[in-house]
Amino acid sequence: MDAIELRTPDRLPTILFSHFWVARNAGMTCREAMYDYDRLAAAVRKAVVDLEPDGYYPVQTMVAHGPTMDILDYKQLEWPGHAGVAEDVPFQYLDAEYMQAGEYADYLLDPTGFMIHKYLPRVARALEPLAQLPGYPVNLHTRILLSMEVYARPDVRRALETMIRAGEEMQKMRASMARMIEELTALGFPCASHATSHAPFDVVADYLRGSKGAMLDLFRSKDRLVAVLDKLVEMIPREGIAAAKKAGGRMIFIPLHWGLDGFMSPKQFSTYYWPQFQRVLLALIQEGMVPHVLWEGDCTSRLEVIKDVPRGKCVYFFERADMVKAKKVLGDTACIRGNVPASMLIAGTPQEVRDYCKKLFETAGEGGGLILDAGVGIPDEAKSENVQAMFDFAKECVY
Repeated sequence: MDAIELRTPDRLPTILFSHFWVARNAGMTCREAMYDYDRLAAAVRKAVVDLEPDGYYPVQTMVAHGPTMDILDYKQLEWPGHAGVAEDVPFQYLDAEYMQAGEYADYLLDPTGFMIHKYLPRVARALEPLAQLPGYPVNLHTRILLSMEVYARPDVRRALETMIRAGEEMQKMRASMARMIEELTALGFPCASHATSHAPFDVVADYLRGSKGAMLDLFRSKDRLVAVLDKLVEMIPREGIAAAKKAGGRMIFIPLHWGLDGFMSPKQFSTYYWPQFQRVLLALIQEGMVPHVLWEGDCTSRLEVIKDVPRGKCVYFFERADMVKAKKVLGDTACIRGNVPASMLIAGTPQEVRDYCKKLFETAGEGGGLILDAGVGIPDEAKSENVQAMFDFAKECVY
């Protein structure tokens, strides 16, 4: 918290963030990590105890979804050991238009209705019968009673029973994760992520319109796009705040995908990305949340724009931005986090890792406001000795 709030800490703090690395470090395959909750929890415990970070992310919420996806016949991911995919490779997201260009009006009229009637049936085969559910904004009074008939239809009943089974499976995963968090808390290692959130444009480009659809909409559907972004600004903070409070914390992880230098022009960023995302950040901060914003890619050209946030209230987690410039521009505004390269952790040596960390500390760590981490967390293929070198070096960096 000293680093986040731009005070000088005792030493350089670290956070352990990864996906499948903790599992591979413990001798597990990617498939085993997605299906065996207790073994994955043991793998996280091992990594945390060995590395002694100042905070860690529970990987279960990002990884341990195999049984639930099997139950739902999920279609948005390909994952290890499923449909011919090898058992020791990470899952892959399937980019597609899950909302068609002509459906902006439907989404704006009733976002929840759109998600239930159209989106969920498109992303999971077991949920296709949900398209039959009534639209309740106008099904009132006795029409509520009449609508109950839908739920007794055999295919709808099966869908609802499948959702219950999926919910029970997710409860098992969360129970295993909760036991792990309790054990690590007792050992003195705090959880550093209590919820996740999004940038409005990323919701559109990642999950609704897909990459092609969203990029075309920047030119063909500007007004409708902005209207949906504004609607998302209203909804996103509410969900993130509620999730963090339920988890008993206030650290909110926000991965960003489309606001980077390689995807958008500065003008597009200042029109369709930052204004809406800034409002999300401010809403979260106003409620006492601490956003950890992962800029996945190079956003060096955006630094002057994104510094417009309250002082000492959020963390900017950079993959490939110029950390020296980031410190210069943001040093009085936001804590910066990162950015040991994934390539170095995979193919480098422990000494190379130490040398990079030393340079990072000397050039971007002055006075605090720096959290050491890998560029996008620990890559799945990282050498354990390289990861150990990074965490060991941080303990030597005393202010």
